[in-house]
Amino acid sequence: MKTLFSATILSIFLTVSCNSEIEPLYKDKNAPVEDRISDLVQRMTFDEKVLQLNQYLAGENTNVNNIGESTKDMPAGIGSLIYFNSDPEVRNLIQKKAMEESRLGIPILFGFDVIHGYRTIYPISLGVAASWNPELLKKACGVAAKEACLSGIDWTFSPMIDVASDPRWGRVAEGYGEDSYTNSVFGVAAVKGYQGESLSDPYSIAACLKHYIGYGRSEGGRDYRYSDISRQSLWETYMPPYHACVKAGAATLMSGFNDISGVPATANHYTLTEVLKKQWQHDGFVVSDWEAVDQLIAQGVAKDRKEAGLKAFKAGVEMDMKDNIYLENFKQLVDEDKLSISEIDDAVSRILRVKFRLGLFDEPYTKVVPESARYLQPQDKKVAEQLVEESIVLLKNEASTLPFSASVKKVALIGPMAKDKENLIGAWPAKGDCKDVESISEGFEKEFGTRIKVSYALGCDFEGDDESGFSEAISIAKKSDIVVVCIGEKNGWSGENATRSTIALPTIQEQLVVNLKKAGKPIVLVLTNGRPLELVRLEPLVDAIVELWQPGVAGGSPLAGILSGRVNPSAKLAITFPLTTGQIPTYYNMRQCARPFSKMGDYQDISTEPLYWFGHGLSYTTYQYGTAKLSASQITREQKLTVDVTVSNTGKMDGKETVLWYISDPACSISRPIKELKFFEKKEIKAGEKTVYTFEIDPLKDLSYPDETGKYFLEQGDFYVHVGDQKLKFELIK
Repeated sequence: MKTLFSATILSIFLTVSCNSEIEPLYKDKNAPVEDRISDLVQRMTFDEKVLQLNQYLAGENTNVNNIGESTKDMPAGIGSLIYFNSDPEVRNLIQKKAMEESRLGIPILFGFDVIHGYRTIYPISLGVAASWNPELLKKACGVAAKEACLSGIDWTFSPMIDVASDPRWGRVAEGYGEDSYTNSVFGVAAVKGYQGESLSDPYSIAACLKHYIGYGRSEGGRDYRYSDISRQSLWETYMPPYHACVKAGAATLMSGFNDISGVPATANHYTLTEVLKKQWQHDGFVVSDWEAVDQLIAQGVAKDRKEAGLKAFKAGVEMDMKDNIYLENFKQLVDEDKLSISEIDDAVSRILRVKFRLGLFDEPYTKVVPESARYLQPQDKKVAEQLVEESIVLLKNEASTLPFSASVKKVALIGPMAKDKENLIGAWPAKGDCKDVESISEGFEKEFGTRIKVSYALGCDFEGDDESGFSEAISIAKKSDIVVVCIGEKNGWSGENATRSTIALPTIQEQLVVNLKKAGKPIVLVLTNGRPLELVRLEPLVDAIVELWQPGVAGGSPLAGILSGRVNPSAKLAITFPLTTGQIPTYYNMRQCARPFSKMGDYQDISTEPLYWFGHGLSYTTYQYGTAKLSASQITREQKLTVDVTVSNTGKMDGKETVLWYISDPACSISRPIKELKFFEKKEIKAGEKTVYTFEIDPLKDLSYPDETGKYFLEQGDFYVHVGDQKLKFELIK
């Protein structure tokens, strides 16, 4: 009996000893994520939970709109850091502090604004949308994710999918234009590019949809301002891109700075909780924009920081970017029964869920490789270059000025953008370096070599009133066969806090073109900018206009390839170019006019037509659209309808043509826009060949509309499908 008793006691002792050393469930990489989250949250103290809800800074802040701060006193248990450095070893040291000095070893989530590339910078999003090639954007975002990941970044504050039709707003450069469907398609492509097949893939980073929601509607195009948005406009215009990207698996969202019809985006329970979390079942988290929680005081809905924190958190903002309000006030708010532990647990779980899905608990450190293996790889630069080629829009080409004819032997390259690199890279260039940028002048040298003599003159600066360079520019122009004048916006003129009262270029740049006209030579106007421009005075003076946008690192060669004819332009505008600033807002999918006859309601002093509509873009070849054909003239709501059109390349050059398909509903219980883009497709067509484009219309998806509650409805009656200059009628019956 004694021996048996002793053996039993020993067995129990050993079992207890072994169990005490068993690794916690949340550290078991083979356990289900939800089980790991539940286990970890149960182990966390109140202070540890609240730390997860805060985001601090690490490294030098290069955004002039924000103010940097020291991170030497950063707590080891902080939830997230905006990582302004790019050294993975420094990042790993910070992460090591979290893993080894915090009680539970919860990894930090490192975020950064990777907007249009990390180091291999591709065109701004407004330019990318003009490519109508979302698959190419997906590749570019994959490149950005890999470079960012190898530099210590887990999370990008991108894509921006704010539908925007006011080009005075500087942040129009960051989005995909004026159309909701276009923003949806390119937003989904960006999310898939950043996040890959799985967030746990080696080079995947979490996407963040911004700015939720309606920020692009800020009054007068002014940043941080009021947005007067009806529920109808909210659901039909601004919600669809976010819904599409949430369905595509976007890990996080960022609340906007704007005030939505009296309830700021950062304190808007309806959009953040009722819609995002309850209706759309999003299980990631929402981060505020920079100090947006604190700014609820300035917006007039919170009396102090404590109330601001309460309103933002209750609305559905789980992470507080930078202003530390949650950490300062949540203990007191819980003590006052204004916040519950269960609410905090849910928010913490959402943040941990993203960290688990990224694999940070299992591999918290970044692989360290030299910069030469991280950035600007040849195949990655090729993606950026192709994206530039497909983003350049040929706006005007009188008398086939372009491409250069065989008789062109001397080119005058003039203007402040001709040798510039800093402003080609664009706003929000992440870790882009001007020394990596190929200038327009360098692109010309590569493209033309000694075959064409290129002479250069500055002409003028971007702004100011110094006309002393005009005479040299005119002299060079007179000796040339053709003049290429490169003007536009400095990169700081677009982006955040870059609202402009006029979208016209400074007078000095316009005067340069006026004076070059005196040389009597054909003029090609090359524009580099982050928004539509007012060209009403410039357009009559020039023979061709090429919209380069802000192309990033690979601008010169693609532009030179367009001018030489090596590349056939294929881009089309994703945003309308107004004739003048006074026409704003002008966008293609306006509502129908009450008096659409005899120009009633039009401007009395200028044309109501913009200079270039959404979808405008020329080619060096010609495309002929055959007669579009419907598969049926009547369908039921359960049937699908196909529309085919044969497009022939009747010119002498291979080209890529994008066919844009629109739907219109002439009579609906809720009035509809003149037409709405529902599908697009880009295909290459060889010279002399033809191909068929097909749009399959799904009534429940393509003919239904949301009401002011977000509920989609589908009414019987006549509809039209628009393609090219054709308009085909069909009927939806029971």
